[in-house]
Amino acid sequence: MPLTRRDLLRSSALGAGALALGNVGALFTAPGSALAATVGGYGRIMDDPAGLLDLAKGFRYRIVSEVGDPLRGGGSVPDAFDGTAAFAAPSGATLLVRNHEQSTSGTPKVVGPAAVTYDPGAAGGTTTLKVDANGILLDEYVSLAGTHTNCAGGVTPWGTWLTCEETEAKAGGALTKDHGFVFEVDPINKARNNNPIPLKAMGRFAHEAVAIDPRTNFAYLTEDAGSPNGLLYRFVPVERTARYGAYRRGGTLTAMLCRDNGQIVTDLSPYRTPGKRLSVQWVPVADAQASSVSIRKQFQWTGDPSNAGGPITRSRKFEGAWWGNGRVYVVTSFARLSDGSLAEHDGQVWSYDPSTASLRLELRLAINTAPSGNGADKPDGPDNIAVNPHGGLMLAEDGSGVQHLLTVSPDGTTSVFARNARDDGEFTGVCFSPDGKTMFANLQKPGITFAITGPFANAH
Repeated sequence: MPLTRRDLLRSSALGAGALALGNVGALFTAPGSALAATVGGYGRIMDDPAGLLDLAKGFRYRIVSEVGDPLRGGGSVPDAFDGTAAFAAPSGATLLVRNHEQSTSGTPKVVGPAAVTYDPGAAGGTTTLKVDANGILLDEYVSLAGTHTNCAGGVTPWGTWLTCEETEAKAGGALTKDHGFVFEVDPINKARNNNPIPLKAMGRFAHEAVAIDPRTNFAYLTEDAGSPNGLLYRFVPVERTARYGAYRRGGTLTAMLCRDNGQIVTDLSPYRTPGKRLSVQWVPVADAQASSVSIRKQFQWTGDPSNAGGPITRSRKFEGAWWGNGRVYVVTSFARLSDGSLAEHDGQVWSYDPSTASLRLELRLAINTAPSGNGADKPDGPDNIAVNPHGGLMLAEDGSGVQHLLTVSPDGTTSVFARNARDDGEFTGVCFSPDGKTMFANLQKPGITFAITGPFANAH
């Protein structure tokens, strides 16, 4: 029978396209550089005849899941696709755990069984998908419901997903419980997702993402917040065993304070030169539950020197975080003078090396002055991040104008790998299958999850 438009979208063959590369500086490339030196740009971006996802030549996509699709256990796939991670299923398939960034409303919202629902007044949560090697969906169900604004998260060394609430909302109105926590979702053992328990020792704040050092099980957490701008946190667990539920036993939350040649750094935005290193210490948080004052407001900040917490290092929009190459990669999405930043940029990527207690600037994006004009294919506004198993980094944009998936090579060349041809909506949830052969990514609204395959090892 003739192909429908949906059939075409489900397995697109890519046609001719246009060059879309953006070299934006250099990563630090001295000996011991953090990024494996095997990846670069993937070449020309080819127009998608279906008008959905333009990809580098030689790559193909399949739609795995869309908002409104029927769930296997009833109901429909909720909207606002965000942070996602991939895990190996015992059968050899891939399991995806995907966030849904909805607050107290959403169409459709996350509706799950009572057993996996934390607060029936909240509309966010996670879905778990089972996908075969060809990107075909085998199963899809709600694994966590009743959470609030599930933005990004992080993979644990023991094979679970930490989903983060980007809110500080307290009980009241539709909400029956406080929010602003991290929850653990097991992609394999469904029973463990019953009776969701917030990991309160990891703090109550506007969580964005989390990355875990597998050598120590220390967790590094980003905060996307303003007035004042957010912080980077470190959680040191009481229990160091790499197992499900270990973080429930509690731990200590601290915040990052940087120094530059001994001088306290209050804001990361002014740094421009890749390779710049700052020394780091971790300062205790007085009230991790933010019972009366937000954690970031418990520290001194410009205009309020009377706060008892002392100085701290801030950045506007701490976003994605990912562990790889022995360090934590952290994205700061953009900075403007109008939001209290000391300088302006359209994105930075930093890496923190626990072995040297140092933070290094890996990448800086200059202001894109025409994101919907002649700068449409210039990178701006990075958000989610993943370490490419073939070398380098992958970034998902949430910037202005046209949105992209970006590759970052060890020499700092930032190239467009994919372009949202449908609309100006953001990309989210970039991650790779355990075997590295498939990359998954989402368009947030209306939500679509893609499985992307092609010559990932053949960068140039």
